[in-house]
Amino acid sequence: MVREKEIIGGDLIINGRKLTLSKAIRAGDMIYVTGQVPFSDGAIMTDGTIEDQTRAVLNQTQEILAEAGCDLSKVVKAMVWLRERSDFPGFNEVYGEYFPNDPPARSAVISELLVDVRVEVEVVAYDPK
Repeated sequence: MVREKEIIGGDLIINGRKLTLSKAIRAGDMIYVTGQVPFSDGAIMTDGTIEDQTRAVLNQTQEILAEAGCDLSKVVKAMVWLRERSDFPGFNEVYGEYFPNDPPARSAVISELLVDVRVEVEVVAYDPK
C-alpha cells in the first residue's frame, strides 16, 4: 500500500515566529527529520559543551521519531554539521551512546551554521508499517 506524504508534528515556532518547514515528513516507509539544532527550555541552546548540545539534538530527534511511531533503531542515514573540527571527538562519543549497535550511515562536515550552535543533525529513518 502506497502512502501519501504525511506531516509529522505541529508547526515549528521559534521566538514567536512560525518556520516554513516541518519537523518531519513520512513518505511511504521513509521518515525525513528536519535538521535539529539544540534547544533548552524552548530556546536555542547557544551555550553548553558539544556533548550537551549533541544530547539535546539527539533527544529532540528521538521525540520527533516517536511522534511518527518510530525510534532511533530505524535510522539509516545521519547528516551532521559541526561548527568546529575540534568538536568531533565529543560529538562522536555522545553519538555512540545513542547508536551503540548497527549505527546508521553518516556524513559529517565542518560548516558555518545559520544559528549560533555547535551542532546540527538531520536523519532519515526506514520504518515500514
